[in-house]
Amino acid sequence: MAGFFSADKELADCRLLDAGAGIGSLSAAFLRRWKSGEFNFKSVALDAFEYDDPLIPHLNETLANWGNDSGFSYTVHMRDFITAAVESLSEELFAVKLPSYSHAILNPPYKKIRNVSPQRLSLRRVGIQTVNLYSAFVALSIGLMREGGQVVAIIPRSFCNGPYYRPFRDWIYSSAAIRRIHLFDSRTKAFKDDNVLQENVIIHLEKGGQQTAVTISTSTDDKFEDVVVRQEQFDRIVHPDDPEKFIHIPSKSIKRLAKRSAWVSHSLSDLGLKISTGPVVDYRLKNYLIKLPQNGNAPLLYPAHFTSGDLEWPRMDIKKPNAIEQNPETLKWLYPSGFYCVVRRFSSKEEKRRIVASVIDPAIFGSATMIGIENHLNVFHQDKRGLPEEISRGLAVFLNSTPVDEYFRSFNGHTQVNATDLKLMKYPHFEDLARLGRWGKKQVRPCQAKIDQKVREITG
Repeated sequence: MAGFFSADKELADCRLLDAGAGIGSLSAAFLRRWKSGEFNFKSVALDAFEYDDPLIPHLNETLANWGNDSGFSYTVHMRDFITAAVESLSEELFAVKLPSYSHAILNPPYKKIRNVSPQRLSLRRVGIQTVNLYSAFVALSIGLMREGGQVVAIIPRSFCNGPYYRPFRDWIYSSAAIRRIHLFDSRTKAFKDDNVLQENVIIHLEKGGQQTAVTISTSTDDKFEDVVVRQEQFDRIVHPDDPEKFIHIPSKSIKRLAKRSAWVSHSLSDLGLKISTGPVVDYRLKNYLIKLPQNGNAPLLYPAHFTSGDLEWPRMDIKKPNAIEQNPETLKWLYPSGFYCVVRRFSSKEEKRRIVASVIDPAIFGSATMIGIENHLNVFHQDKRGLPEEISRGLAVFLNSTPVDEYFRSFNGHTQVNATDLKLMKYPHFEDLARLGRWGKKQVRPCQAKIDQKVREITG
């Protein structure tokens, strides 16, 4: 991370920020590179923020090793960084001002910020709207930078997509330029001790910089022994026509797919289709859930009812119910029986694909007129009604293909598949989906190679 900073030959004095400093490992790495001559500063003044009392002695010990070196000074702030930064940026009377920093190196904490928490209210005072501590730390660090100041942070990749991080993405685009993003190809190797459910990235930002091409680098793990570096134009990182401004980190295979643009040419609205999360939230309707289906009740489908792409219902070997009462209280949460394509909202780390799509075939439910789709499934529909069979099957084939999986991974780095993510993707033409569906109907659990070959045939 310390090696990500670009050298500024004109900068004589460095003001370094390490927010969430821990035991000082990042600061020490920065100082080591400075002393080795990689930076041209005559002096470094460090502000290290750490709120965890047991870490303070270790932090002081780390920094004391550099304390006698000419040109280095440091201050350990035993206070909450958010409180201190907001107070400084608010420019209120009697506020304690922090300096304008030239560099920041961060491994911020990862924890959700509740909507009514004092931290959320505090951040709003300086125009920052975000849902997690890590993004708050990065946004505040950018705010504390002088023009041209550089921030390097290792953070979860969840900010790249989804509506909750849209204000944070907008903050980055309006305040800084993205200079580099580093990916770890294997999250289990790089972060095996952390039991992470999503990928982490290292991001390098320049406050007030003019956005140009972005350096994308990858390594298998945290040893950085096989780093591959390339340049990508910014409009391939943030697509100009994307209203949500997702951050895509394209692989080489995605670059090849971009040249065959037929498969990314139609939105769901172009096709007259919609995507929603399953409307049945079981704990809110628990009084109406039934283990064994009975006449007059609606089948209820969970992710557990879909194995290897097939629908298995009812299932007596799972703890989940198989049906829900069909009455005036539950009717608004049910869909008419019909063909639907569903995608699990959560995939496990071990699965080869992020998107796992299946088809709901109404024939399995006999005479049932309504069905329940549980909230851990995303469902494709036409105004809350079923799809033509060929379209539902075509969507499943398309979504289960490797090209789609690779495209999805370019902007989604965690195990959750949101309806918003699927809504913003592009799809084949209606007739192409139907052709895929006709092919899919004839197959019995086709292998991945066959699916990919068929998708390539139809999408060009």
